[in-house]
Amino acid sequence: PRTLPQSAPTPASPPASTCPEASAANRAPGNPSRHVIGRTVTALLHHVTLESLRTSFAALRRNAAPGVDGVTWETYGAGLEENLRDLHARLHRGAYRAKPSRRTYIPKADGRQRPLGIAALEDKLVQRSLVEVMNAIYEEDFLGFSYGFRPGRSQHQSLDALATGLKRRRVNWVLDADIRGFFDAIDHEWLMKFLEHRIADKRVLRLIQKWLSAGVMEKGTWRASEEGTPQGATVSPLLANIYLHYVLDLWFQRWRRTQARGDVIITRYADDFIVGFEDRSDAEQFLALLRERLRMFALELHPEKTRLIQFGRLASKNRERCGLGKPETFNYLGFTHICGKSKAGFYLVKRHTMRVRMNAKLKDVKAELQRRRHLPIPEQGNWLASVVRGYFAYHAVPTNIYAMGRFRTQVGQHWYRALRRRSQRDRTNWARMKTLVDRWLPKARIQHPWPEERFDVTTQGKSPVR
Repeated sequence: PRTLPQSAPTPASPPASTCPEASAANRAPGNPSRHVIGRTVTALLHHVTLESLRTSFAALRRNAAPGVDGVTWETYGAGLEENLRDLHARLHRGAYRAKPSRRTYIPKADGRQRPLGIAALEDKLVQRSLVEVMNAIYEEDFLGFSYGFRPGRSQHQSLDALATGLKRRRVNWVLDADIRGFFDAIDHEWLMKFLEHRIADKRVLRLIQKWLSAGVMEKGTWRASEEGTPQGATVSPLLANIYLHYVLDLWFQRWRRTQARGDVIITRYADDFIVGFEDRSDAEQFLALLRERLRMFALELHPEKTRLIQFGRLASKNRERCGLGKPETFNYLGFTHICGKSKAGFYLVKRHTMRVRMNAKLKDVKAELQRRRHLPIPEQGNWLASVVRGYFAYHAVPTNIYAMGRFRTQVGQHWYRALRRRSQRDRTNWARMKTLVDRWLPKARIQHPWPEERFDVTTQGKSPVR
């Protein structure tokens, strides 16, 4: 039988009276971790109450696509209280059955298709309620450099941590790692072992096992799911974090503490992670060990998307001395990271919107404008303004002002062409178009602070870059 990896040993269970965690939890009624034996929680499912199911229903999107059963938010809400009481009763007496996920595909920025699994509405309710309970447990375990799909954490916090580490620590090499098909490759047996490390409530474990083995429905055909978790399911991000917590995070922390000779940093958002090294020997050793480590747990690095590059404050001088040209760049969470200099000549990590992501967004805007071109100008302007504001809300980071300006200009040009094609007699010219753009489209401006400043405020010195 499989056992937990050595980097995450199962701790011995001390008597309840000598376990500080158990004592503190027992003094806090309503805390999901109050039923604790050592580090294992023995009772969880009773925290999934009618009220939590009701709250989960209110949090669902009303226009969300239905699952395989075809039940929509409006249909279920017509008899909400009766439906929730029936669901709650079935859940606690063990009669609840998970339904297969409905398989659909969405286009990726590189032109490929990303598979998504749309869960049935009742599955969404139970998953959302259980995730809230499990978060209270695992937030105590997850490490500081893990940012993906965690309460109170965001992509920009991960970007801030990375930029701060690249600037303040002695980083000369960067490993840009990509796990091939991570969500589809998660090993169910290992995942259940990891869950049993902290959760001893058999009802919760059986519930998660039901979701994992429910399978997917595609074009009317059911297919078993012997590995992986469906992207799009509410519980999948948490299960993915748990899997990588044991496979990667704990192992990396131990390797850095016991084997690394130089400075090492890491930041991870779900299955995307960047590792920075001071010494090339550390980087090469880690990469070799990482491949072997992932292979143990049915994962592998993507051979074309995983790169070890020279990057840091000394990269430009070292590559110029060797006649290699400018330092290479890497992408992370929608931004291309570049070794640059400030106006004063100091080392600066510049972040520009990934060109492929911007082109994909502009392509979507162009297609939607063709559909909306016969609507009144104010309706088109309001919609475009919301699109540009949303885009700027994420991408308006320092050093990215020119990319945002290009995006706004391209949106204006697509709008102009859409208006000109409404009829052969359309008299829209560039002078009138400039007036429309200035009136409706927000101007490009930086909306985020410098990453080091926000990182220091967010962590308050409690979570160092390491």
